[in-house]
Amino acid sequence: MSTEIRVPTLGESVTEATIGRWFKKPGEAVAADEPVVELETDKVTLEVPAPAAGVLGAIEAKDGETVGVGALLGSIEEGEGAAPAAPKPAKAAEPAKAREDKAAAPLKDDANETRPKANGGSAPAAADPAPSVRRLAEETGVDPSGVEGTGKDGRVTKGDMLAAAERGGGEASPPREQPAPAAPTQVRAPAAPDDAAREERVKMTKLRQTIARRLKDAQNAAAMLTTFNEVDMSEVMALRSKYKDVFEKKHGVKLGFMGFFVKAVIQALKDIPSVNAEIDGGDVVYKNYYHIGIAVGTDKGLVVPVVRDADQLGLAGVEKAIADLGRRARDGKLGIDEMQGGTFTITNGGIYGSLMSTPILNAPQSGILGMHKIQERPVAIGGKIEIRPMMYLALSYDHRMVDGKEAVTFLVRVKESLEDPSRLVMDL
Repeated sequence: MSTEIRVPTLGESVTEATIGRWFKKPGEAVAADEPVVELETDKVTLEVPAPAAGVLGAIEAKDGETVGVGALLGSIEEGEGAAPAAPKPAKAAEPAKAREDKAAAPLKDDANETRPKANGGSAPAAADPAPSVRRLAEETGVDPSGVEGTGKDGRVTKGDMLAAAERGGGEASPPREQPAPAAPTQVRAPAAPDDAAREERVKMTKLRQTIARRLKDAQNAAAMLTTFNEVDMSEVMALRSKYKDVFEKKHGVKLGFMGFFVKAVIQALKDIPSVNAEIDGGDVVYKNYYHIGIAVGTDKGLVVPVVRDADQLGLAGVEKAIADLGRRARDGKLGIDEMQGGTFTITNGGIYGSLMSTPILNAPQSGILGMHKIQERPVAIGGKIEIRPMMYLALSYDHRMVDGKEAVTFLVRVKESLEDPSRLVMDL
């Protein structure tokens, strides 16, 4: 008896994943709930646990394949230390009745019209292409029907489409009329032979592809503009230095700068609600809650976990939430729901030494605040030159939603709260 391993529900709006790697080989013993395969989605990398104990049977989806929710990945066979399960025969092992049922079953194309399978229903390559393949077909003009598939049962995969686009192969399909067509996939010019031997080609991860697509979409969709200011960090640094030891002793978490920025941002969002809103078609959605996204750099790329209802948390609660989310983000243990629903984002390039930048919006949000390196600089204070720890702040915003006056006022509110932290306590 065998137990199937299938792709679990991946979360809101996530319909497919890419096989990252298998942790076990066919025939190896597997314990119940032990991770057996890694999936890469648009948002996170997650591990699929074994549904039962036994040995890993046939693997149905190989590394690099794109699979949908509920797709069969493999199976767990009863027993321990059994020989590797033999691959399933292609079609000969199917009962005759099953083949007849499949031949009679209609398929649906993209226009929701039914059509019979070609060749008596035994050619899976004629089935509807995966969403990723359809998307690449629209972007590159390569017709999937003219591409030789290397996936299961000859199915055309995303890799096949990318390879065909690089070769310039496949018949160009007529472009569909769209209000804002996606930019075609850029095909790289061949490198010189001496250079090509020293290059390394690595397939982009699902996460990196999504980061690239979302950032470009944000630039294309929003009227993005950035305004700058600088903040004197003297008061925050003095407060942190005075209380950091007792704070950590009482709350079990270090007192960082991010907690102050989150509280200052929330105060400014309450004063300028348009920065906490988003455009939905012909409507503006004002959000009377404050889910603050904190950008975290990981080995696999940038992720933005969300501190929900941050306005209802004290400084210690915010710091604990940020520390927990950041740790699990770097370990790849975040859930998809923990990276959705943010209303505003903060990104800190200062930890890498950045002095100034123009952050890109985290769509569909209307604003993102960029923190930067704290640097001692001479500034004029009361007619005298003093050396102060200064930080440049950058607010990128959607000018369709936020006027220049509102953006500048928002950034001034953040500056005022940080230069006089008692305003946060007094709710001023």
